[in-house]
Amino acid sequence: MRKLGSLLVAALLALVSTGAALTEGVDYTALSPPQPTKTQGKIEVAEFFWYGCPHCYAFEPVLNKWLKTLPGDVVFRRIPALYPSGHWTPGARLYYALRAIGAEDRVHAALFTAIHVDLMDYTDQTTVTKWLVKEGVDRQKFTAAYNSAEVQDKILHAEALTRSYGITSVPTMAIGGRYLTSNTMAGSFEAVPAILDQLIGKLRAGK
Repeated sequence: MRKLGSLLVAALLALVSTGAALTEGVDYTALSPPQPTKTQGKIEVAEFFWYGCPHCYAFEPVLNKWLKTLPGDVVFRRIPALYPSGHWTPGARLYYALRAIGAEDRVHAALFTAIHVDLMDYTDQTTVTKWLVKEGVDRQKFTAAYNSAEVQDKILHAEALTRSYGITSVPTMAIGGRYLTSNTMAGSFEAVPAILDQLIGKLRAGK
């Protein structure tokens, strides 16, 4: 059964990588209305994610490999998905605090591992601060950012983006404010990058 599953994934990857036409509603969805993006003059690819999501953690190696091939006219950013329940707010607060002090790129991968392998409680400020200090993050800077009005504003903005993009699950990739795709639509994590490349191509062609 495992061998059959591997063969199916390989077949799907081969089909997508050959440039086979994508099917709207199957491989991706079109946003209506299109959403404004942050970077003028470039194609923005955004990942809606949640630190507590095991699927987001599993997608990280595939995503990071693709990011190493990012063309010059494409920019990438992460957006923590947020819903009114507030259950995912601690993860968003953590992410934006790390961004505010310039530590996101340095600890992002290790933080995901600490959460999903070591089962660290990232929702507890004391616990996560202790872990970050061990990773070389300045305690005072992180604490100030974590509790700042600036981070709170970004949390509210992320919740608004989650709503306007119609995000119902993570990880979900948004391309140019026009398209959404995910591992669920692609059929596997490994098939996502090829779909991203094709959707980026559509945007370059003005489609």
